Amino acid sequence: MELQRIVDRVAARVKRPALIEDRRQRVVVYSEHTGVIDGVRRSAILRRHNTPEVIAWAREIGVMEARQPVRTPACPDLDLLPRVCVPIRHQDLLLGFVWFIDAAEGMSDEDISVVTEAMPDLSLALYRENLLGELTSQREAEATRTLLVESPEARREAVRSLLTDGVVARDGQVTALVAQLAATRDDVLDDKARIALEHALVATRQWVGSRETLHLVRHDHGVLLLCGGRATGRVAAEDAAAHLDQALRAATRGLASVSRTVLGVGDGRPRLYDSLLSYQEAFQAARVGVQLPALGPVVPWADLGIYRLLSGVDTRHLDVARVHPGLGRLLGDEAHQVLLETLEVYLDLAGNAHATAERLRLHRTTLYYRLQRVELLAGTDLKDGNERLCLHLALKLGRLTGGYQPGR
Repeated sequence: MELQRIVDRVAARVKRPALIEDRRQRVVVYSEHTGVIDGVRRSAILRRHNTPEVIAWAREIGVMEARQPVRTPACPDLDLLPRVCVPIRHQDLLLGFVWFIDAAEGMSDEDISVVTEAMPDLSLALYRENLLGELTSQREAEATRTLLVESPEARREAVRSLLTDGVVARDGQVTALVAQLAATRDDVLDDKARIALEHALVATRQWVGSRETLHLVRHDHGVLLLCGGRATGRVAAEDAAAHLDQALRAATRGLASVSRTVLGVGDGRPRLYDSLLSYQEAFQAARVGVQLPALGPVVPWADLGIYRLLSGVDTRHLDVARVHPGLGRLLGDEAHQVLLETLEVYLDLAGNAHATAERLRLHRTTLYYRLQRVELLAGTDLKDGNERLCLHLALKLGRLTGGYQPGR
């Protein structure tokens, strides 16, 4: 490969190993590595990409804007030695970087001149490689995006494109996973969070199989489609979800803008064409999981119960008070919190007083007293099945909208 020959020649001339990354800081090619090496270089070679923390560090020191070689400091916290970074540009378009570890005997100005002299050949070779890679990735991303639109004809064309180009191995069962990052403030995710999200998606694709998966990063969530093959055989959707969950946790650890991660899992569908249906379920499951942390980090649509219905409700026009006005009045008073929690457990257990008293560790007399208080204050009758249904729905809707937060 032309790019490999150039980087090997440059590394031999400056007598130190070189590594080339694209502008997203994914490893493209590297020379033979001997001598001093740090944890960051070792990890980048093994994984073919850097961690979000390393990418953030590089951007903070300004490599994205650099037009001349930059000497970067060590960062012991990342196990990263001093480096020389030479940006690769083609007609002022940033294509990537050449990195040299600058420990022990540092690179001289003459060594750096050797690298800059090779830039025309290097930038042209990387430009050609990037162009082919970008065209392929753009076609894949566009086809994946089109799979998730409402137009039937557009979805059919996306399936044809993905199969014809060999992006996916075959048509067949598809399951959507939606990765949602819960923001710590203002519901805004920064660039570090989005980089971490894409890293987790790509890592899971590599684990499952690149031709049996598709991924897409949207403005506030990521999508992973498991497309037949091993995703429904040796690697089940549950296993892929567990792997993505772990990858998300690892990638976002220490990010100030992310409070936690939630993964929604849609039901499987028989064809790629039906990806939209599984995606909509996974998206709603992730949305519910953000609102209800008790559901855990992985939330399958199939396990949501009544929340499958409530997640599709337009809460601008339907709130607790409209479902049950009496319960709406109780929700506004902190003093009634224990009554509401007792009522919810009672309804969850189908009105079984014995099981409710055991679950709450209450004397039966205390339980009956609380339930009578609910009837009095909410103007309801717990012997009426319709009233029970309305009360139960109102409590679950309150959880989903944040109006009812037991245990706060």
